[in-house]
Amino acid sequence: MKFDLHVHSEHSKDSKSSHDDILEVAHKKGLDGFAICDHDTVEGGLACRKRALELGLELTVIPGVEVTCSKGHILVLGISQNIEPFLSPEETIARARKLGGTVIIPHPFKRSSHGIGSFEGLDIDAVEVFNSRCLFNKANRKAAAEAKRLGIPGVAGSDSHIPEMVGQAYTEIDAPENTLDTVLEAIRKGKVAPAGRNTPTRIILEQMSGSARRKIKRKLFRKA
Repeated sequence: MKFDLHVHSEHSKDSKSSHDDILEVAHKKGLDGFAICDHDTVEGGLACRKRALELGLELTVIPGVEVTCSKGHILVLGISQNIEPFLSPEETIARARKLGGTVIIPHPFKRSSHGIGSFEGLDIDAVEVFNSRCLFNKANRKAAAEAKRLGIPGVAGSDSHIPEMVGQAYTEIDAPENTLDTVLEAIRKGKVAPAGRNTPTRIILEQMSGSARRKIKRKLFRKA
């Protein structure tokens, strides 16, 4: 099965992707499901999962969150409660485990996206070894090499912030059936393989420009 394990919705400040648009694109691209991982909130994932059920779509929506910890970002899948941001990686993961979450380190060596760097010694289930939004693949290659060295499964995600890029990268998951529990269990057991393509350079540069403008506005607002 094909799952995009890193999708942002309109519940992230840097995304305008509606749940209906995400579901439509995922269906058209033949995905079996995806994980909504908005910044520091599970609300988007829970709402999108509910919407998929309302529409009767054969898509498994995994509620998740991209938690901001003291060293960068951590993905937690399959939880329904928020995790306090800015804790240490170890504290964040401990909170995730108490909530029954599946833990993935996204884009660890992509500094512009708040990668945490080394993940050695952390209690994690997988590492995002292919992030579609890496302008250059050096960070992806480093993540893949480090995950292989440590014997940690590698997954992929689009990190999409616009609907069109949902499914640009995805994870092939070997699970007996397409349900939330079996898919998450397969990820934890390492029955996964990364796949997909890079986001077109034009789109990445447009998003980088938008991010820079938002940062400048925030600084000007604080000064005012």
